[in-house]
Amino acid sequence: MNVQAPALHDPLHDPLQDPRLNRPEPFTPRDGGFFQRDRTIHPPAYAPGYKSSVLRSPRQPLLSIENSVSEITGPVFGHNDLGPLDNDLIRNYAKDGDPVGERIIVHGRVLDETGRGVPNTLVEFWQANAGGRYRHKKDTYLAPIDPNFGGCGRALTDDTGYYYFRTVKPGPYPWRNFVNSWRPAHIHFSVFGSGFAQRLITQMYFEGDPLIPICPILTTIPDKDALDRLVAPLDLNASTPFDSLAYRFDIVLRGQRSTYFENRPEGN
Repeated sequence: MNVQAPALHDPLHDPLQDPRLNRPEPFTPRDGGFFQRDRTIHPPAYAPGYKSSVLRSPRQPLLSIENSVSEITGPVFGHNDLGPLDNDLIRNYAKDGDPVGERIIVHGRVLDETGRGVPNTLVEFWQANAGGRYRHKKDTYLAPIDPNFGGCGRALTDDTGYYYFRTVKPGPYPWRNFVNSWRPAHIHFSVFGSGFAQRLITQMYFEGDPLIPICPILTTIPDKDALDRLVAPLDLNASTPFDSLAYRFDIVLRGQRSTYFENRPEGN
């Protein structure tokens, strides 16, 4: 599968060091050893403003369980495991035309704690359609299902850790938190390492969305910089004229500038 951007712009451009682009520069720990986890950036497991956390948050200390051999030795992904349209959500489910909505490009790099790209990493993504509805039997939101949009895809990072996909911008949607709670437009991401136990899950939001500051889920994140790292800035240099806007979302696996991963609230 080709995860490179089409021949419209150099995917590895550096647009004048735009400070809005969440691309960390390489850095090393001061003592030359391991990177200390910053647990203060993670939200509490129990957050009454986020109603579902009340019942699902643990009441007892967590137990550390040793990983099995199968969890730490697989899976291994290669380009032959992906189809030619896996990273094109505009076309990979289309039946009789393109899906409805604003066409966008999402691109970025998967980086380690020193800012180096992580190659051959499986990046999966899924989202609601332009009306804010998922293709899922339990999603009963009144927005219609788009017959030409499946809402999921995947890509494999190249030698520099770069990934890329096309899609339509997802819409916001209401959810039963309080009477009038709405989720900002977002895309879910899953990143696989070299073993099943290393899977990390996060969400990407869009620059300028007025629902971000009032989202009951996002307001549980105590560190503003950690929240900002979940927001993808507009990247006009990677956009396709008269076709698609682009957003850049770099995923930092751990360290002081790590992306917040919702399945590792204790620190990744």
